[in-house]
Amino acid sequence: MWLVASFWMGLSVVGLIAPAWADTALVPDTAPPGATVTITGKGFGNFKSTRDNKVLFSGMPALIQRWERDLVTVKVPLRAVSGPVEVVKGKKKIVVAQFTVQRPIIQSLNPGQAEPGSVLQIAGKSFGDTAGSKDPNTMFGVNDVLVSGIPARVRRWRDDKIEVEVPANAASGDVVVRLASSDPLPDGSCCAPVEYSVSNAMPVKILPSIRVDPTSGPVGTKVVLFGKGFGARTASEDAVLFNGRPATVAQWTDVLIVVHVPLNATSGPLVLKRGEAERTLGNFTVRIPKATGLSLTSAPIGSLVRITGENFGFFSESGSTPFAFADFDRGENRVEIGGVPAIVFRWHDNKIDVWVPYSAKSGPVVVRRGATIPRADGSCCAERGLVDTEAGTFTVTTPTVESFSPPSAGLDEIVTIKGSNFGHFLKTAEATQPGLNEGGHDFLPIKLGEDVARSEVLFNGVAGLVVSWSDTEIKVRVPRRHVFGIPKPNEFILDPTTGPLVVRRGSWDLLPDGSCCTPKRWVSVEAGQFTIQAKGLPDQGYFDDNAPGRD
Repeated sequence: MWLVASFWMGLSVVGLIAPAWADTALVPDTAPPGATVTITGKGFGNFKSTRDNKVLFSGMPALIQRWERDLVTVKVPLRAVSGPVEVVKGKKKIVVAQFTVQRPIIQSLNPGQAEPGSVLQIAGKSFGDTAGSKDPNTMFGVNDVLVSGIPARVRRWRDDKIEVEVPANAASGDVVVRLASSDPLPDGSCCAPVEYSVSNAMPVKILPSIRVDPTSGPVGTKVVLFGKGFGARTASEDAVLFNGRPATVAQWTDVLIVVHVPLNATSGPLVLKRGEAERTLGNFTVRIPKATGLSLTSAPIGSLVRITGENFGFFSESGSTPFAFADFDRGENRVEIGGVPAIVFRWHDNKIDVWVPYSAKSGPVVVRRGATIPRADGSCCAERGLVDTEAGTFTVTTPTVESFSPPSAGLDEIVTIKGSNFGHFLKTAEATQPGLNEGGHDFLPIKLGEDVARSEVLFNGVAGLVVSWSDTEIKVRVPRRHVFGIPKPNEFILDPTTGPLVVRRGSWDLLPDGSCCTPKRWVSVEAGQFTIQAKGLPDQGYFDDNAPGRD
C-alpha cells in the first residue's frame, strides 16, 4: 500500500515540475532588478488575467509586460533573489531556468575629485544596459545616479560604465547608483510605487569651480582665475604654473587670482599649486603673434594706421588698471613706428589701430608684447623681455601744396587746394580725441577742446569747413567767424582780410612713462596769401529785422 502511494505521489510531483512547454529558455539568465528578461518557448497560450498568468522569481511575482503563445517578457522584481524562474498558466507551472540576481556595484570613480559641471565616470558592474525612460514620473521609474544625494544628469549608461555630469549644487559626499523597480501590485497589475536597488557608496570630493579667462594668448597675457577658497597666498609655496613654468602673480585673493603668462611659457596644462597640492585647471595654449599687413604704408603724422594679423592678445594700457596691478604691467604692450611709440587707439586680438605720433620716423612698424619670469616667490621679476612682431615698413610723409584756387573768395565759397601727402581727413568726433571714449564709459562730462581736430585748413588763423579731403586735393569753405565787426548796435560790417592759407596735421607723443599724451603739435604748410572778399553776407535789412529785442 505504501509503495503504491509513493509511486503515485512521485508521478504527481514529476507532473508539476516537468516541462509542460517545449524548448523554454530565459534571456538573460543574469541581470539586476528592474531589468527586462524574455522567456521563449511554446504553448504559453493567451493571457487571461494576472491571477491565471504569472511569472515568479523564487516565488516573487514579476511585472508582466508582454504575453504571447511563444514569448513572455517581464521585469526582474526589486526583491528577487537568485533561484528558479517559474511560469504559471492557470494550474500549470513550469520551471524555465535558474536566474542569478545581480546587485549594482561601483568599483571606481574617475576622477576622484571633480568640479560641478564636469563629467564623472563610474566604473563597476550590473548597472543594466540602459537608464530607462527619461521621464522621472514614468510608472516604471528611471535608473539614476546620486551625487551627495542630488540626481546627476546621465550622459551615457552601460552595464559596466556610467558617465554623468556633476550637479551644480553638489557637495562632497557619496556617489550611488540606483536601479528603479517595476513591481506589480498584489493583484498582479501595474504598478507598485517605485523603489530602488541601491549600489554601494563611493566617496567623491567636489572641488569649487574655477573659471579661467582667457585659455589662450601670447606671453604677457593677463590670465584671471575666478573661484573661491584660494585663501591668502603663501610665498613660494603657492603658484600658477603654465606647463610647469611659474607665472608672475599680480593679485591673489580668496576669490580671484591674476597672473601673467610668463616669458618662457609653452602650451600645456594650467596648474594651480597650493602648498604640496596641485590642481589641473585645463590646458592653456600659448599663441605666437603674427602680423599680416598695414592699412597704410605711408602717411603724415596724426593718421590712423591699422595693423592686421592674429594673436596680438589683450592690451595692457599704461598707468592705472582695474585691479591695481604691479608696475611691471605698465606700457608693456605697444606699437613703435620707426622706433617711436605710437598712440594706441584700439587693440584687438586680430587688429590694432594706432595714431602716427608727432615724432614718428620712417621705418619698421613693430608690435611689442612684454612678459616676465618671476622670482622664486612669484613676485616680479627675475627677468623681463619683449616679443617683437614686425608688421611692415612705414614712411612718414610731409604735406606739400602745389596750388590753390581761387586766390580770393567770399564767405562760404569753396577753395580747392592741390598737392600731395595730405593724408586722410579725420572728422571732429570722439574717435579723434584720446580720453573721450574712456571718459564716456565713466559717465564723465564730454568736453570738446582743441585736441579734437587733426587735419585743418586755416584762413588767417581761422579753420575753414572741410568739404572733401583726399591725399592730393582738399576742398574747403571760406570761414565766417573772424570777419564781423560791430562798431555800433545792429550794424554789421564785413572787412576784407588777407592772410596766410595753411594746411596742417596735428598729433601727439606718448609721455615718458608710456601714458597719453603730450600737448598736440602741428606740421604746417603755408600755401600762400589768401584774401577773403567782402561778399557772401545778407543785406543790412536782414540784420535789422533780426536784431536783439526786436519782435
